[in-house]
Amino acid sequence: MSEAHLVEAFLEMMSAERGSAKNTLESYSRDLNGYLDALSDLGMRPSTCETAAIQNHLAGLVSEGMSASTQARHLSAIRQFHKFLFAEGVRRDDPTTTIDSPKTGRPLPKVMSIEEVDALLDIAERETDLKQASDARRLRAVRLFCLLELLYATGMRVSELVSLPATSANESGRFLTIIGKGNKERIVPLTKRCKQAMQAFVALQGDAGKHADSPFLFPASSREGHFARQAFARDLKDLAVRAGLEPAKVSPHVLRHAFASHLLQNGADLRAVQQLLGHSDISTTQIYTHVLDERLKQLVQDHHPLAKT
Repeated sequence: MSEAHLVEAFLEMMSAERGSAKNTLESYSRDLNGYLDALSDLGMRPSTCETAAIQNHLAGLVSEGMSASTQARHLSAIRQFHKFLFAEGVRRDDPTTTIDSPKTGRPLPKVMSIEEVDALLDIAERETDLKQASDARRLRAVRLFCLLELLYATGMRVSELVSLPATSANESGRFLTIIGKGNKERIVPLTKRCKQAMQAFVALQGDAGKHADSPFLFPASSREGHFARQAFARDLKDLAVRAGLEPAKVSPHVLRHAFASHLLQNGADLRAVQQLLGHSDISTTQIYTHVLDERLKQLVQDHHPLAKT
């Protein structure tokens, strides 16, 4: 069977037996055709090539400037292909077993500065007091301010935020119970500003006379019955423009990152931040310490008198 037919048979197996998506199959096809061309240049075939030939091909990808994640995708396609050849009896061994995957690293989360968050909160609060605004516009402004206050003060996931129960505004004390991933409960503290923002929104919502029987704090005429996270993300980007910020930098998830980073920046314990965010594994929370490390490096680079000598 020719190399082209082997790849075709492999892709058919991936589609029929594993249900691979169309985009995945197209990527594998491109990557494997490139691999076969590289082997052909060396006078080799996938049915007989050695590990060194595969490593040589991967080294070529590095020299072309491909990112580690793209290299990893190529290696994944080649591995799957050779496992298929071994399973089908085309080869008696798998030459990819001793090849290590390239280290892709973990991208650092985007984080807003304290000053940028303050600018967002300031414009959101000022817009709640527009004297000549219609009732509907004022209700939207109060809702946005309330959402923003809650998100930055608690670090909730946006899905947790928009689906908060209506009883959240009535809870006594300074803590809020959140139902997170896997129906796990966690408790987060509420600031005085948060409670005031919730009470102001609930009062205005009650005056509007809409969604009186809704079980959600932020009701809406959506399929879920609550304000959509996509709508909140859109409103947040519009707010960023009015605050003079780059909208691409602002999203609900970025504000969750800001909550965590600003806590650590001001001396909070990593374990405490883990609990507040609802991370099951502390390694997920540790990514924020890397953000601080990068900022410290940049601070030294920009301001130390010997950094540029």
